[in-house]
Amino acid sequence: MDPFRSLDVMRRDVERMFSSFPSLFSHVDGVFRMPRVDVHENEKEMIVTCDIPGLERKEDVDIHIDHQTLSISGHVRRQHDVHDEHMHRQERFYGRFHRTIPLPSPAAHEHVQASYKNGVLEIRIPKAQADEKKRIDVQFH
Repeated sequence: MDPFRSLDVMRRDVERMFSSFPSLFSHVDGVFRMPRVDVHENEKEMIVTCDIPGLERKEDVDIHIDHQTLSISGHVRRQHDVHDEHMHRQERFYGRFHRTIPLPSPAAHEHVQASYKNGVLEIRIPKAQADEKKRIDVQFH
């Protein structure tokens, strides 16, 4: 059995355990660990779906892929300036967010597509083609 596969399974189990307590682990160093993310794949691509309500401009979100890691960060702006002394309840999220997600397969970086509609960001990441074996012809002299 591949030891790295065992570590990946253990990492997913730990992430699953901590994701059941989002309110306890959502704020780290002034940046919220949001959005909540779903990742699934088919034969050709990985699909990442994120709930990020409140984005108004594409400049408010940054998406980067480095090796097999997807990073999503940005800023949700408050639509109206409300003074704290007038706030009775605040449950909606405003501010900076950052999320780093390990991808299940290597990515083909040049064909990634992202779209945002109704508060949902969808990122479609094509899988990198596995290196095919190539037969090397031997030249006889």
